[in-house]
Amino acid sequence: MYRLAGRGMVPTAVLAALATVAACGFWADSDSRAGEPAGGSRHPDARSVAALRAAEKATGRAGSARITSTSVMGDLLAMKTDGALGWAGAATGRLRLTYTGGQLAETMRKLNSSPMEARLLPDAYYAKVGDEFAARIHGKHWIRYDYDDLASLPGGSGTYLKEQLANTAPIPPVKLLLVSRDVHRVGEEEVRGERTTRYSGTVDVADLKDTDALKAQLEQAGVTTETVDVWVNGDDLLVKKVEKGELATGSMSSTAYYSDYGVRVSAQEPPAGDTADFQELMKSQGATS
Repeated sequence: MYRLAGRGMVPTAVLAALATVAACGFWADSDSRAGEPAGGSRHPDARSVAALRAAEKATGRAGSARITSTSVMGDLLAMKTDGALGWAGAATGRLRLTYTGGQLAETMRKLNSSPMEARLLPDAYYAKVGDEFAARIHGKHWIRYDYDDLASLPGGSGTYLKEQLANTAPIPPVKLLLVSRDVHRVGEEEVRGERTTRYSGTVDVADLKDTDALKAQLEQAGVTTETVDVWVNGDDLLVKKVEKGELATGSMSSTAYYSDYGVRVSAQEPPAGDTADFQELMKSQGATS
């Protein structure tokens, strides 16, 4: 359980979690290659792989989209996310994060910081907190996470998060499926009034590259396999994705819907005078979980 620290101090776990949730459930290998699973007798369906390759390219070309999602990570947190993300060049985005359950949600509600605004800019990720939280960090309402500094987060999660914040497109779940040895076409389904084709597969963590930060993070969390489903429309664009797995502390799941591909996305850097740097907070406060 997260406990509120004394006035002027915030638990490290909360500071780190504010950054970690920015990944929005986009767990994926950033450079996976289909058709090259590590051992085993299963083989991916060639037609499904071809369709997913087309979806990967079309989604990449689209450059941006609106997203709504729900995520659950064991008993740590449950949250809803909505906003817009851009991935044409450096990742940009504005998101609204609402903590709906779990230990972190309880803490954030006490700190008057749910819902919370998040901004993704080329050089850093910013999280906006409420007045109660701000009072504990020198009156600042924004926390800045430099992408390079995120590597200091425990358990390798920061390195993985840094990679994911630079790859916020709906492409990661497709790439996960492209390393699945049993990826297959489920059939046609209607999603929010749109005709789509559903593809499904199971991803073995052992099949991810040894150099991938995601592999180390999932192994540390006790995850051995993860199921991934995506729904692709007639334009080869993702309409929905679902990821599920088991953590050492409980189940994890993420469901996201994508729409308005090509939407204009802009995010401005918050005022410097109202922004606290994550690393400086860690040094000055000696924050502990």
